[in-house]
Amino acid sequence: MLDETIDTERIYALWDELSDFEASRMPEARVHLLSVVCDMIDARQADWIGAVRLVDNIHRDPLFGWRPRSLSALYPDAEAARTIQEAFALMEKGEPDITTIRNAELAGQFRVFMLDELATPEWFESYSYKTFYRGLDRLDSIWVGIPINADAEIQIGFHRALSQPRFSERDRRIVTHALRGIRWFYRLQMLSEGIGVASEPLTPMEGRVLRDLLQGLSERQIAENNGQSPHTVHDHVKRIYRKYGVSSRAALMALWLGQPIPP
Repeated sequence: MLDETIDTERIYALWDELSDFEASRMPEARVHLLSVVCDMIDARQADWIGAVRLVDNIHRDPLFGWRPRSLSALYPDAEAARTIQEAFALMEKGEPDITTIRNAELAGQFRVFMLDELATPEWFESYSYKTFYRGLDRLDSIWVGIPINADAEIQIGFHRALSQPRFSERDRRIVTHALRGIRWFYRLQMLSEGIGVASEPLTPMEGRVLRDLLQGLSERQIAENNGQSPHTVHDHVKRIYRKYGVSSRAALMALWLGQPIPP
């Protein structure tokens, strides 16, 4: 039985709204999802992280090979982005904090954690909490882990400011119900970034070219849209095909739609 305290009709409407976004508009669709869920739980900010599992030293690595490869915030802030990149750098050095380790331990399954479930009491007095939470005006968070395949995940964090109360169990239930049933959406999001489904992540320009390709624009039109020469755009297109392991626009579209790739 569904929780009567959750606005299930709004959640179902959200899923319908997401399905109406064209494949070329995945960034806008992501913003819409985060905005609606933030409104439902009164969160002030949300982070979206694409993570991949590297194959080297998995058993000796505190994060079991997992590393963040992309970050976007609902409300971009340059200073916050620099601070979060500091946290990412610590992960790359093999020095993650306990909240990140506990999250990585359960990678591979859908999970929703309150911040105090990931942390120890002592952690709330640590450098990590003071820098990466209080320093960013964050009192509390709900973290969601969403597996895409064996080596790729999306992690979403919803945050409340220092002036707000902590999240409740009802907030957790809303987040769980809203984010659980849309695996198709996360797959398209990962495709749009090339995180975990391409040989290398896409550059920002390649991402713009990809969206134009999916809209059916010619390379000349894409060049005009992005202020580049047709030759430069053609080079971007070739790199995109190589990263996705395809050789034509038809094959790229088939990959996007989950259809057999033409020979």
